[in-house]
This record gives sequence, structure tokens and C-alpha cells, in this order.
Amino acid sequence: MASQKTGTDESVPRRRLWRCLDISVWTRFLPAAASLFLSFLSCLAAFAEQQVVTFHSDVDSSDQPYAVYLPKDLDRTHAYPLIVDLHMEDITHVQALRQILQHNPDPGMIIACPLARGSMGYRGIAEKDVYDMLADIKRRWLVDEDRVYLTGASSGGGGSLWLGLTRPDVWAALSPICAETSSGMEVLAGNALDLPVLLFHGEQDPIVPAASSRQWQKRFLQQDVRAEYIEYPLLRHNAWDKAYRDGGLLDWFAQFKRERFPDRVRFTTRAYKYDRAYWVQFDRLTPGTPAVIDARFVHSNRVEVTTKELDGFTLHLAGHPKFSVKAPLEVAIDGRALRLKARDTISFFRSARGWTPGRPPIPAGEKRPGLEGPIGEAIASRHIYVYGTTGESAARQAAEWSSPRARLAVSFEVKADKDVTDDDLAGSNLILFGNRVTNALIARFAKNLPLALSPSAADYGLVFVVPVGNRYVVVNSGLPWWTGADLSPPFRALERFGDYLLFKGSLRHVVAEGRFDRNWKLPPESAQKMIETGAVEVPSCCQKNFADSATR
Repeated sequence: MASQKTGTDESVPRRRLWRCLDISVWTRFLPAAASLFLSFLSCLAAFAEQQVVTFHSDVDSSDQPYAVYLPKDLDRTHAYPLIVDLHMEDITHVQALRQILQHNPDPGMIIACPLARGSMGYRGIAEKDVYDMLADIKRRWLVDEDRVYLTGASSGGGGSLWLGLTRPDVWAALSPICAETSSGMEVLAGNALDLPVLLFHGEQDPIVPAASSRQWQKRFLQQDVRAEYIEYPLLRHNAWDKAYRDGGLLDWFAQFKRERFPDRVRFTTRAYKYDRAYWVQFDRLTPGTPAVIDARFVHSNRVEVTTKELDGFTLHLAGHPKFSVKAPLEVAIDGRALRLKARDTISFFRSARGWTPGRPPIPAGEKRPGLEGPIGEAIASRHIYVYGTTGESAARQAAEWSSPRARLAVSFEVKADKDVTDDDLAGSNLILFGNRVTNALIARFAKNLPLALSPSAADYGLVFVVPVGNRYVVVNSGLPWWTGADLSPPFRALERFGDYLLFKGSLRHVVAEGRFDRNWKLPPESAQKMIETGAVEVPSCCQKNFADSATR
């Protein structure tokens, strides 16, 4: 019996082997196998067209990489469409490019994915890297300027929303995928009036709830933005798989060309850094306060404009199909009609008599493009961390932007105050630790500083930004600005601040924070709070402003 059982067991694999050799069986699988093999070869060909190239960054004198796909048989006399794809957290630029190409092996357009320093989001230095990459691509290859598209997934999706809404006239169309966004962006939704948007999300996304993209579509539609939304039932935080494949994202992009001269431009901004959209430019505003313009051609050489919190703007009309220099120009601003000689570029500013033709005067010492704050802008470009007789440990900790989870491709100098050169002062923002007793540069710039922490205020932390010459200076006196922060590394906390912040003990106990006024002066309510602590010295000008406001 035992021998019979053994023989029976051995006969089973023998029969299976003969069945595997039966051609009639294999022919059933040949079409699928061939298709799979051809798909594999197609992907290999696509990957062969990938390159990793670099551009030089003046932020830290480094060469920063990006992954780029070039069409097969590239014709250098032909201008190609370009897709910029912002990678999600915890993957690289190379992986992001492969995610697109595995579903679109021969897209016939240029696709570029910046490293953007790693997983740090797409503000500040990372945002600058995207535009530096874009400029580098245009230097290397011919790009169709009217067919540049922007997408990204997760944190990259949030980054695509931010870049798309702050500079909408750069892009032909925008597609955020399961976008992880930050608060405060909602006010910018109307900026996409002339920018088609396609949102994707998985219904069961446990990281970024689908309700976020639903709400964004609702915001867009309320602002008359062309906004489509695709939500995948049961899908989790991997909506990009479907978007790149079933969603036909590349085909959707191909429908659109940038509208260089739309009839209507609606634009909101809080900063001179983002001061232009299409044929409208902001000339004078209050940084930190949303300034709004809605300008439209109602017919040839007739423009109607409404504004909010805006004191000066310019219309760049040359090239608009509804504008001609051969006829008078009529501009109605907030209900006031002006009839003018037509010029390609014409400016207006708010005066005591209302809106007046001309460039707005910006007095010396007032916030202006490149010098407007907040503190985060000082670390968005080249900067040096400087310590004096104390503060070396804090300076070195602040300069370490990486964390165990995310190794960021960025490096900054740390110097003692006595080692800072004239070239450093001319070419870098300075992050100064200490006070006028312990740091020679704080003492040197004392007359330019609106605040000073008393050396005896050991349990307080003060941080603020001011312009010195054409550069920013950030002063951190007392406790380091990240004391008690729920974010790591230290620069993450700094990105959330306004122009100044005073806290006691830790960031859980903020005494005063906010933005300086246009003239870099402390608002009266913050001056009052700081003076009452006895820990901060506020110049007499600010104390007078406080006293004046208290009597009104």
C-alpha cells in the first residue's frame, strides 16, 4: 500500500509536466504574454529617454538635480509641451517621473520632476528650485511657452496648487492630485479664473480626506473657475495611479493652451513677491493683507477695474486683441471713469483725490519688492547663521534643516560674528543669535532694529526680521524660536511666523506676533503687550504710536 501511494503521488507532477509542454495550453496565454512583453519593452524605451540633469542654485552654491523625460527622436528645432510634476513626500524626482512613464511610456512631450531639496514642501527654497528648474529647461530645450502644465501628488499636489494660484499666468492647466494643502490658500481660489483645473482624489484616502478636494472644487466653481473633479470609489492615498492611467491626465492637459491675454483678470495677493498675473501688475500694497483686483475689457479700449486694499497698479496692454494705441483708452476704476491717451503700459495710484494716472510713490524705508517680510522670506534665499560670544549651539542647530526622516539637499554656513565678511553682508541674509551685548552684528545694526530683548529676560524668546541695506536681518534673542515647537527641524517653525514674535517659556505662550506696518513699525496693540512684559525695549516712535492710539 505504501508503495502504491508513493507511485500515485509521483505521477501527479509528471502529468503536470507533460501538460505544461502541451503547445495547445500555451497558445491560450501567448496574446497576453506578448502584450505584457511589448509593454515591458515600451517602458524600457521610455526609461531610456530619462535623464537626471542639474541646475546651479545661488541659494547655497549647489548643483540641484531634476529628472527629465525627452521625447524620442527629439527635434531641437521643435517647441515641445512641458509637464512639471512635483513629487510627493518620501519619494524622489526619479521615482516621480517613473510613476508617470509607467502608464504613459511615449508621451511625446517633455516631463520634468524637480528634487526640490527633498520632502520639504514647495514654499521658500523649494519653490525657487521649481522656477530655477523651469528656466534651466528652457535654456536647454525648446519649450512651447503656451503649453506648460503643472501637476503633483499629495504634498506635491498642494505645491502645485500654491504655484498655480500664486503665478497662474505661467501655466496652461493645473492638476492637483490628492493635494495636501495648508490653511490660508483659500483666498487665492479666484486666481485660477483663466487656468483650467482638474482635481483627483481617492474616496477612502486616510491621509488627506477627499472632502478637501471636494471643497476646493466648490471654491473654484463659486469663483467661475473651470474646475473638474474625479473621485475614485474605495481608493486610498494613491489616486495618482488612476489619474495617470484611467484619468487620462496627459490627454486632458493636451486640450489647453495658455491664455496670454484673457478678457478678464482677477487676482489676489498678499505679497509683492507675487505681484503680477497676465496683463495686470500690483505696484503698491500692504504685505500680509490680501490685495484684490478684478479687471476686464468690456469692449475695445474700455477696461473696468474694481480693487480692494490696493493703492497702485499697472496695466500691460500691448498685444491684447481688444487694445489699440490708435484710439483713446477708457478706464473705470472703482466707479471713477478716466479717459486717457492710449499707451501700451499705463499705471494708476490712489491719491487724496482718488485714482490718478501715474506710478505710486513708495517712500524710502517702506516695504517694497524684495524687502517685505515675513521672517520666512529671509530663509527662502541665501543666508548665514551667525553667533557671537554665545549662541553657537543654537545657530548650528538652526542651520541643520534635515531630520532623520527627510534628508534635505541643502547646506548653510554658520559663522562667528567676527568672521562675517563684507561679501557676506552684501550677498546673504543674516540670521543673528544673541543681543547687542553678545553679538557684534546686532550691536552694529542696533539703530535699524525696532525691538530689543532685555539681557535679563532669560525666560523670553524674541525673533523678528528687518531690512538692512538690500538684505534681510533676522534677530533671535533669548530662547531659540523653536522652543516648544511641535515641528522639526527649526526652520519649519520659522516659516509659520509673521514679521515678529515674542513668547514666554515656549511657543505655547505667545505674547505678541504679527506683521510690521508698511514702514516696518510695530502695531500699537503689539507694542502695548511687549512693553507690559518689561522684557522688550521698544523705540520711542513705537511707544508714541501706542500712546496716540490709546487716547483715541
